[in-house]
Amino acid sequence: MRLKNRRAIVTGGADGFGRGIAEAYACEGARLALLDIDGEGAERVARTIGRGALGIACDVADKASVDAAVHRAVDAMGGLDIVVNNAGTSHRNKPMAEVSEEEFDRLFAVNVKSIYLMTLATLPALRRSGETGGACIVNIGSTAGIRPRPGLTWYNASKGAVNLVSKSMAVELAPERIRVNCIAPVMGATALLETFMGLPDTPENRSRFVATIPWGRMSTADDVARAALYLAGDEAEMITGTVLQVDGGRCI
Repeated sequence: MRLKNRRAIVTGGADGFGRGIAEAYACEGARLALLDIDGEGAERVARTIGRGALGIACDVADKASVDAAVHRAVDAMGGLDIVVNNAGTSHRNKPMAEVSEEEFDRLFAVNVKSIYLMTLATLPALRRSGETGGACIVNIGSTAGIRPRPGLTWYNASKGAVNLVSKSMAVELAPERIRVNCIAPVMGATALLETFMGLPDTPENRSRFVATIPWGRMSTADDVARAALYLAGDEAEMITGTVLQVDGGRCI
């Protein structure tokens, strides 16, 4: 098993990419703590995964909530080796001047500040793992931060920040044997799809967006999970600071 006895936290683990990552990690032997603002959803997924997985309610944009959730997870698992910062949100696709200040603030709190808060909370445990063989952080960025789509200006900016901060974190944490990488998926069939499109989720509207992806389809939770599994495993021991595009050629 590629992640046997590794201890991992996955944020936004109740659905979508986060759930897919958590399930893939569990299949490869990892112990899991799923953090999500939907605590009941996280608990349901944890029960489905089994093997002692935890589902913990957590607002990743709130320091007290993050600190409490990480403390509970690390205490229950006896340490921490992997952190996946997957939780994210978006404003609806619309002109940049129509995005409210409240929407903007929530967007950057969930997509960017959450990584800051999770890093503060998890670094002590990750450093202990780094001393005994290495630890890693996987941030979920987006192709939106590389090849932005119109109507998502502030979301694009938040994901550009995630993509870049991953590189900076990698350089700073490498001496402590903590790898940091980023995954940049193309638009996927998740709960945020209508928000990204700004249109009803119909086959006709989907086809307009799929037409911009050379591979001919959107990303799936399995696509992202396989990338996250690789980046967390020993095969990627020499890989840090990369932004791995899971995009079917969208950014070419």
